[in-house]
Amino acid sequence: MGRITETVKVLIIINVLFFGGSYLLGDTAYKLFALYPFDNPNFQWWQPITSMFMHGGLMHILFNMYALFAFGSPLETQWGRNKFLFFYFSAGLGAALIHTLVNYYQFHSGFEALLNIGMSSEQIMQLLNSGQYNTAILETISQDTIQSLYDSYHTPAVGASGAIYGVLVAFGIMYPNAELMLLFIPFPVKAKYFIPGLILLDLFSGLTGFSLFGQNIANWAHIGGALFGFIMAWYWKKNSFDNTRWY
Repeated sequence: MGRITETVKVLIIINVLFFGGSYLLGDTAYKLFALYPFDNPNFQWWQPITSMFMHGGLMHILFNMYALFAFGSPLETQWGRNKFLFFYFSAGLGAALIHTLVNYYQFHSGFEALLNIGMSSEQIMQLLNSGQYNTAILETISQDTIQSLYDSYHTPAVGASGAIYGVLVAFGIMYPNAELMLLFIPFPVKAKYFIPGLILLDLFSGLTGFSLFGQNIANWAHIGGALFGFIMAWYWKKNSFDNTRWY
């Protein structure tokens, strides 16, 4: 494991400051800076960026910042500051875009399902705002559909994980044979095996709703960051830009 690079160090400091500030401000910080669903009145244009610096708990920020240090520092060393920053924020914004699009689809699919059983738009919005509904509708629509609609309207996303997944994928492309020692695996695993496996787990969780790592994980944000990270890193490497530093 090498030294921490300067840009990575600054990103970690900003994340820690946001984390501490969110504890001081409480819900106010999350309403301002977390990424709310597009249809929620709390959504603001700056949230795709600010949500990258918000985290939901101590373990969340620890894992993300360790990954940023361990996998981001070699990339910054290889690419230089400006190229790394462009990559990091592009992957993070790509993650926010994919997460928001999937969330938008889930919300409107649920909304349409309730319209189809005879509820009006006003009744659906009342359900979303109060969380209460006539249980008689469960005869024609599942509770999972209602819960998915409610969650896709109310639940904000936080964390640097989307950008981190982009960093992970880029590391795997740049250093495919690097051996990783992981706490939960008692032997070294090469990056070219571990990182695709991790992404496949997120894809499985996103499609099925079943997660090995707990609930309230923005799987589609992870996949979005990985996708955007792959496109950029693959393009740069294919065109031999990996040795070109941006000053």
